[in-house]
Formats: sequence, structure tokens, C-alpha cells
Amino acid sequence: MRIAIDAMGGDHAPECNVEGALAAAAEWKDTQIVLVGDEQRLLPLLKQGGGTVPSNLTVHHAGEVIEAEDEPVKAVRRKKDASMVVAGRMLKEKQAEAMISAGNTGALMTTGLLVVGRMEGIERPALAPMIPTLDEAGVLALDLGANMDAKPEHLAQYALMGSLYREKVMGVNNPRVGLLNVGTEAGKGNELTKLAFPLLQELPINFIGNVEARDIMLGSCDVLVCDGFAGNILLKAVEGTAGAMFKLLKEQFTQNMRSKLGAALLMPQLRNLKGKLDYKEHGGAPLLGLSGLVVKSHGSADGNAIKNAVRQARVALQNQLVESISKEISGK
Repeated sequence: MRIAIDAMGGDHAPECNVEGALAAAAEWKDTQIVLVGDEQRLLPLLKQGGGTVPSNLTVHHAGEVIEAEDEPVKAVRRKKDASMVVAGRMLKEKQAEAMISAGNTGALMTTGLLVVGRMEGIERPALAPMIPTLDEAGVLALDLGANMDAKPEHLAQYALMGSLYREKVMGVNNPRVGLLNVGTEAGKGNELTKLAFPLLQELPINFIGNVEARDIMLGSCDVLVCDGFAGNILLKAVEGTAGAMFKLLKEQFTQNMRSKLGAALLMPQLRNLKGKLDYKEHGGAPLLGLSGLVVKSHGSADGNAIKNAVRQARVALQNQLVESISKEISGK
């Protein structure tokens, strides 16, 4: 099992990627971790502290980097030696079974399409991160930004891929699939959701109908289907609300000595609450619908998030996720 990590991608690269790779290699001896990036920057980081580099951790040199501000298509086409592109090529050429990147999301999607390639029968791959819920089970939501526009058939494919991922990677039996909408009634929504609704009803999934945004964090479904435009707005709203809530709590708890004492007493519960809403605990978001396994880690991921992304990729590979989706989509 070989997993390539785009070592130069992310806000805290390459340090966070090296940290996560070392932790993953130490924990899972059956997995070969390949850090793809600038050897001159990576090797000193691996040797810091005088420890021994695990035998299942290697470096594959790539001399260029796709930056956050780069235009995705131009960057992927022009920077052939970029760490992200090289990792994608390794996946395409079977030198790796999965790749992970915390880099430019648009560039990773482009790498998936132009370098790794789409799965046969899939028109639009989807970005599928986890949205936290109060019961800590989370909801897998797709598409949350890979494609701004979608057709009803695309939403149907998202539903099928999301259901398979939730079942095979996360062990959820008969996952409940909901369609993001402005109301729960079957006739609600815009033209896209009205046309998608009957298509989802015909699929071999546990489709529970329309779901409103206000109910998502209450755990109303296991898989949420939407177009990338609405999905990305939903994701940013959830992240913004969580951030604003903790900012308000901090302001309230630091007003005076009494509130500070109250904060000290509540600190374990507050940390637990923050952990429930922490994207880092979920590892990353798979790009479903590609011919190989690609996992997008958050841009501000730390070493723990990268390690969790490796764990996520291992489980997906062990359960033959890509093969299962391909078989379901093609009907073969």
C-alpha cells in the first residue's frame, strides 16, 4: 500500500506534511509513505531531532510548487515538475495507490481531471468533506466546491458515490442520503433539485428526501447531496458560525475575574465542544469519481490532520472504494 503526499502543498508546508508522514509511517508499518517535494527542504526536516527515518518513508523529488494564488489549469499544465502534479502522475502510473494534498483545491481538482483521469461513466468528480454534527457522527457532503454548476444526473452520481463512501470507509450501514433544499416537501426547490429528486428515488440507496440546512448539524442524514455552489456556501457558513461562536465565548469569558473562573471550570467541556467542530479530526475530503484515490486535506492542516488523511486513505484502499464505485456506476 503506497500513499503519495504532496509535501509542498498547504499553508504550513512542508513541515506539517513531514510531521504527519513520520507519524503515519511509525504507526502503519504496512504502508509505504512517499513524500513528494524538494529533497533539499525535506531531508533536513526528516533528520531533525536525530531520530531514525522509518524504512517505510521515502522522498520522491519534485522541483516545483503550485502556489495558492496560481491559476489552476495553467499551473498544472506548465508546472510539470510540481509536487502535486508529480504525485498525481505517480497515482496514474500505479507508482502509488493514493495521493494526499493540502494544496490549492482548484489545482488538485485539475490534477485529478487532467493527470489522474476521471472514472469511466463519471462526468463530474465531487469534493466530499465531512461536516460536523452534534452527535459526532458527521455528515458526508458532496459536492462542496469542485464544480460550481451541476445537472440532475450529476447529483444522482454524487448520491451513489457518497453512499458507497460512507458505507465502505466509515462503516455506516445503509446510510441515509438527503438532498439539500429550502424545504422538506418533495415539490420544493429550484429546477435542479426538482429534477434530481426522482433520480435519487430510483437509485439503490437509502434516499430520505429533502433536507434543510438548519437540520444538517443535528444529524438529519449521513450523506448530503448538493451542487458545488450551494455546498461551498454551506461549508463556509458552518465554518464561519463555529469561528464566531468561539470568538464570542472567549470575549464573554475574559470580561472579569468571575467569568475567568467560570471559564476555567468549563475548559474541559469547551475543548470537547471545539473538538467536535474541528475539521482536522476528519483528515480530509476525498475527490470522488476519479480513477484513483485522491484526498484533499484542509489548507491549514497540521501534522495530525495529515496523519488522519493517511488513515482515511488506508481504510478506503482496504475496502476497495474506487473499484466499488466504478462497478456500481458502470453496472459491470
